[in-house]
Amino acid sequence: MSATTSVFKRLFLGRPVRSDRLTEQLLPKRIALPVFASDALSSVAYAPAEIFLTLSLAGLSAYTLSPWVAAAVIVVMLTVVASYRQNVHAYPSGGGDYEVVGSNLGGTWGLVVGSALLVDYVLTVAVSVSAGVENFGSAVPFVARHEVLVALGIVALLMALNLRGVRESGVVFAIPTYGFIIGVLGMLAWGLIEEVVLDRDLQAESAEFEFSDAGSLTGIALAFLVLRAFSSGCAALTGVEAISNGVPAFRKPKSRNAATTLLIMGLLSVTMLAGIIALGIQTGIKYVEDPAEQLAGTPEGYKQKTVIAQLARAVFDGFPPGFYFLAVITGLILVLAANTAFNGFPLLGSILAQDRYLPRQLHTRGDRLAFSNGILFLATLAGLLIAVYGASASALINLYIVGVFVSFTLSQIGMVRHWNRWLPDERTPARRRQMLRSRAINAFGAAMTGMVLVVVLTTKFFLGAYVAIAAMVVIFLLMRAINRHYARVFEQLLPDADVRMLPSRVHTVVLVSKVHKPTLRALAFARATRPDSLTALTVNVDDEETRALQTEWERNDIPVPLTVVDSPYREITRPILEYVSNIRRDSPRDLVMVFVPEYVVGHWWENLLHNQSALRLKGRLLFMPGVMVTNVPYQLQSSEARGDELDRLTSTEVRRGLSRGPR
Repeated sequence: MSATTSVFKRLFLGRPVRSDRLTEQLLPKRIALPVFASDALSSVAYAPAEIFLTLSLAGLSAYTLSPWVAAAVIVVMLTVVASYRQNVHAYPSGGGDYEVVGSNLGGTWGLVVGSALLVDYVLTVAVSVSAGVENFGSAVPFVARHEVLVALGIVALLMALNLRGVRESGVVFAIPTYGFIIGVLGMLAWGLIEEVVLDRDLQAESAEFEFSDAGSLTGIALAFLVLRAFSSGCAALTGVEAISNGVPAFRKPKSRNAATTLLIMGLLSVTMLAGIIALGIQTGIKYVEDPAEQLAGTPEGYKQKTVIAQLARAVFDGFPPGFYFLAVITGLILVLAANTAFNGFPLLGSILAQDRYLPRQLHTRGDRLAFSNGILFLATLAGLLIAVYGASASALINLYIVGVFVSFTLSQIGMVRHWNRWLPDERTPARRRQMLRSRAINAFGAAMTGMVLVVVLTTKFFLGAYVAIAAMVVIFLLMRAINRHYARVFEQLLPDADVRMLPSRVHTVVLVSKVHKPTLRALAFARATRPDSLTALTVNVDDEETRALQTEWERNDIPVPLTVVDSPYREITRPILEYVSNIRRDSPRDLVMVFVPEYVVGHWWENLLHNQSALRLKGRLLFMPGVMVTNVPYQLQSSEARGDELDRLTSTEVRRGLSRGPR
């Protein structure tokens, strides 16, 4: 790593954190709330909008059903919160739904949940950032004109913040999260005061418009539309499971702190969701997918503002700072809601990697004790989704929530199985009553979330949910394949008698192109190993050059025989492989060591000018059994300068580490 790269990395990520300081990254409840609950809290900014948008297809009369739809969503949310409070007490290790389902329903169902959650985390980032950019666009026209670029830039910024560590990102995100809570609750309280106490008639900017088509849906069609609105509103439940996955990141007592944070999150989400729906109906808001087609009386070029922005404009009429504060803070919290996924996805990926279902690189922590590879992987996938769907939250949300309700349902079924396993052995009456109560809560939660899953699949399958389901299937199959690969490798690496057996003889071959310092160094190292036979090997592709090499070899009186193999078609790799293969064929129990002199250069472009034949040859030799390849590096001047630079960087980092010392 060059000095410039190292400096940039330190500015970007901060100084490395010692492994023994991991406990300092644990979170108190006030920081854990914005870290793990920002997704669920922020979803109240777009879940009411999705309810209004869906019901608008049936005209104004269907808006009267929105309180009932919101009430159903609230019942499901409270049920899920109560259910997951049982989860965090029973499984505090951080495996969350994956651990609960895997332990109680088997590894296959655990993988189903793991694949569902991985897809849901990626969609969380894409939906949250896209919705946030739309809210920013309600106040800043420039953002509205460049939504995709702004969204991709925000994903990159979130990635950078999370690469700096969980605690640092949590402190950064705490202010917008609490600002959003205060802003929304303040708007709802002030709106209530104006309506009830001051007797003012608040009106949203869209209240003056009329529906172009009053709608005529009845019977089954209307019921289907209401169910679709309900499934869209259930987006407010996304992120609830993140706390159960993040229990290890809490300070002690971990389970109790996580359960308390979960309860606070649920109560805040329910209050804000109900308040926004009620205030939206009171102000006569109309939120549709295509204002130009569905609303009459809109001016030319009218761009619909978000539900939150319209409510803030109505409530804070005459006080512009209130409107701009809420528009900006809503955009921020929606963007930062993606932080829930940036904490959940890497942690789940690490657990799956530890169980050998994902690449092992996802299990390792980076310089700042964050799971850096998982963070980078998540940012890349979310960025691709944003680019493909044009940063449209409405388009992305149709892919959303399928995965989370798959995990909700299976997790609650797993918890019922958990209590059924432990109840027969429990003899303490108080503990038995607690278990029975917990089982009843989880059973009700399983029934409720299972019903929602059926509704979501029924109403959204052809709108985009099939894409999420297909992604889950692909990830599930991929994880199974990775696990089988690791299992095969593990079996093949188990020690046996053949591995312990010494080779009968060792034949050493030193590859020679010219008589120069790298060749002489390789010969010296080869002789130092004292092999049974030692041969210097060169390939004759040009008779004149080969004769010159033989003359130089004799003139330097090198005490190693030089073997020349002909290559009538001017190939270098094939004759060497055939020579080594002949040794192995004549003596299968012997070991062949091939010494390859290689230049070490300091610049990337120099690699294009050197070592190409050596790279191809090593790549082929590695696949030959009983052959060992030994690189003999020779540093050119450019690499020596690079080495001095690296030594200075290493010495500086060591001195910094020693000066800080363990804490």
